[in-house]
Amino acid sequence: LCDAEVSLIMVSSTGKIHEYISPSCTHKNLYDRYQQVSGSNIWQPSYEKMQENLQKLKEINNKLHKEIRQRNGEDLDELSFQQLCGLEQNMEKSVECVRNRKFHVISSQTDIYKKKLKNQEVTYNSLLRGFEERDADCHYASLDFEDDYQSTIEFANENPQIFAFR
Repeated sequence: LCDAEVSLIMVSSTGKIHEYISPSCTHKNLYDRYQQVSGSNIWQPSYEKMQENLQKLKEINNKLHKEIRQRNGEDLDELSFQQLCGLEQNMEKSVECVRNRKFHVISSQTDIYKKKLKNQEVTYNSLLRGFEERDADCHYASLDFEDDYQSTIEFANENPQIFAFR
């Protein structure tokens, strides 16, 4: 076995895969060599399935492109009267769905902006009331009588830590 290329793949009952391959080769090289020696093509069934899947996807893609062109008003010449009527009904349903969604978005945005406006008005009114209360408190704090002012000055002169300001 000194010159042999070995690839061993083991799958346990729990689904774990263990593999070993000779250091001098790769799995692909070993599979290619197996195909040459045995004369079989192990990739052909997978390739054919992938080609079938690709063809189906291409057909679906072409149908979707054709439908998009028809909805844009192109490629209508080959449609029959019945197909044109069906396309028209589908377009009307689509327009109705788009219009309903548009009105829903507009109404929700309008509601949001109304709430924001109401919150701004409440904030403005509370700030205005706060300024009015502050201004009202300032009038009560001022000295209106000359004798109260004089008594405050006399009190300040007797105690050196207290200063009176006018």
